[in-house]
Amino acid sequence: MTRWVIMLAAALVLFPGVAAAVPPPPPNPSDDQISAGRAEADAKAARVGELTGQLTAAEAELQKLTDDVAYKMELANKARVDLETAQDEATKARQAADAARTEADAAGRAVAEARTALDEFAAASYQQGSVVGSLSAYLGASSPEDLLARNQLLKAVGDANLNALDDVEWARSEQANKDAAARAALDVANQKQAAAQQAKRDADAAHQVAALAQQGQAARAAAIEGDKSRVEAELTQALGAVQSLEGQRAQYNEWAEAKRREEEEAARQAALAARPSAPANRPVSAPSGGGDVETVIARALSQLGVRYSWGGGNYNGPTVGVRDWGVGDSYGDYYTVGFDCSGLMMYAFAGAGVYLQHYSGYQYNSGRKVPLAQAERGDMLFWGPGGGTHVALYLGDGMMVEAPYSGSAVRVAPVRYGGIMPYAVRVL
Repeated sequence: MTRWVIMLAAALVLFPGVAAAVPPPPPNPSDDQISAGRAEADAKAARVGELTGQLTAAEAELQKLTDDVAYKMELANKARVDLETAQDEATKARQAADAARTEADAAGRAVAEARTALDEFAAASYQQGSVVGSLSAYLGASSPEDLLARNQLLKAVGDANLNALDDVEWARSEQANKDAAARAALDVANQKQAAAQQAKRDADAAHQVAALAQQGQAARAAAIEGDKSRVEAELTQALGAVQSLEGQRAQYNEWAEAKRREEEEAARQAALAARPSAPANRPVSAPSGGGDVETVIARALSQLGVRYSWGGGNYNGPTVGVRDWGVGDSYGDYYTVGFDCSGLMMYAFAGAGVYLQHYSGYQYNSGRKVPLAQAERGDMLFWGPGGGTHVALYLGDGMMVEAPYSGSAVRVAPVRYGGIMPYAVRVL
């Protein structure tokens, strides 16, 4: 309804039965003015379409780079977990080697002490005139039987010391072998630790490169988005100008019609304005389930709104994240408490007594794989090679709960099928 018709309707309401005077005619723009306005609006619309195409391509590339960053981020997370495991193994091997060396040293000292005791016995056997001595022990014998008895006693004492020395020598040899084996194991553990450290450095470097590429593409997409927004604003302005000219033309035509049929047009416009409109509501279905699966889902949903922190989350709840030297750091993930995608799964499944590792690639191999079309409530969904980019918990009816990315929070969202793995993982 135009303001001219509204004015006529108001006049008839305020003064029923009285003919209202038609106001002066409104502006009537020329056809050339309207055509020029439409041409300008068409040019702006074409530019918006061009920028929309560029933005679509830029956002597709940005999504590709973002997925690559997520994959590299999870590989860096995997390298961090592997390094921690290698460091633990090296520590245990070092402790075992130290213990073996201590035992070997003790066995060496025992051999030295046994040798000293044997030497003292041998010396005493020549210096004392008793059964401990040597020649003097035989000289004091009173009979051949006594001489034989003294000889057997001296031999037994000597044999006992020699046997004792043999036992100690054997023990020292055993401990030396254990020490050598422990040292060899320590060398292997140290090699594994060094390899894990190098793998972590490589993964961190690859993640930094990917993050820089993603940031550069994000800047390009933002620049295109800015240009698109500016041209859209210009388009809106141009459309507004055309609408204004066309509105003026329509107002003039309505004024002419109102001049001929004031009361009829006012009544018609008032009736049109009084027509109500009612929105339609779409029913929402509620998912169903039970058992430990519902415990897992309830734990995940209890964290809705908790911020995303890369490397954050464990079996007990959200934790401070870790540095990723990229996007996560720009959002402060390393000093704020929250979950990443695999950390949320750790917390959710711990409620059912399932303890997953903090890496989506490992979680992808933690249960039975079922075709994606057969996914059920409580299954895990994965994205990226080997499930190493992202993981979420399926809720049924095409919905999932996830910790999506830095700068966001735990949320419920429709399942994204782009880049999704063809199998869901069923743990319970």
